[in-house]
Amino acid sequence: MAKAKATVHGAVSLVNAIANHKGATLGIELKVEATVETSPGKGISIQSENKSLSSRLINKTIEKIVSKKDLEQNKIIITLDSEIPTGYGLKSSSAISSAVALACAKIFKPKFTDQQILLAGVDASIESKVSITGAYDDACSCYYGGFNVTDNAKKKRIQFEKGPSNLIAVIFIPKNRKRGNLKKLKILSSIFENAWELARKANYWDAMIINGLATASILNSDSKIITELIEKGALGASVSGNGPSIAAVTKKENETAIKKVFSTLEGNIIVSKISNKKAEVHEV
Repeated sequence: MAKAKATVHGAVSLVNAIANHKGATLGIELKVEATVETSPGKGISIQSENKSLSSRLINKTIEKIVSKKDLEQNKIIITLDSEIPTGYGLKSSSAISSAVALACAKIFKPKFTDQQILLAGVDASIESKVSITGAYDDACSCYYGGFNVTDNAKKKRIQFEKGPSNLIAVIFIPKNRKRGNLKKLKILSSIFENAWELARKANYWDAMIINGLATASILNSDSKIITELIEKGALGASVSGNGPSIAAVTKKENETAIKKVFSTLEGNIIVSKISNKKAEVHEV
């Protein structure tokens, strides 16, 4: 009998990785908690209030960490508690797979490195088709916090540093969940490459704005809103992930002005601080 609880945070996109398998992200404070409990027996059971959750992703993640032999001898109960809305580009699946991997590793593979734990979730994301690129960029910001600029194909962090702690992300969650055609992002691959190069040189906000204008124009958001958010004090603003949420990163004093830009649209607004918190796990 063992029980472990892991906490992993969400993230917003600075550069979308679909066109070139190179991305950049920034950690936010919205969090996922995964509790893993084992008892004699076999089988995996998942308890979560979120019905749209991919159980295939969770099962695959567990299989990456827990050996076949251990799976034969242990009943594993996973309890998930998430503050991150699913399916809006706020990295809920990366946070969930990392949290599950971290909690399982605490019990079954205590010597696993951060990279091994991270890759379990990334590989599970590809295999369960939750992510096209494995979302290594998302996983890094969820796991380590702060800014992360990554080469997803090589599974490497190219540039990373802490984010300024006085910033917030004002995130708009549209009522309409339509996403545009992701394949079309490749049309602007040279634009995304340029945005990524800026992020690599720590010019994060310009990267985010270029990404925002490019993704909005392709993924059915109104790209005018990106400009309006910048005008009202956002340092950077972009569709997050493949959308449809839009995130604006700003200083606290601009929160009201930024919310006002979103208030003309149908949907909800979430405000979250920038997070530099690394994923953590402890036995319960």
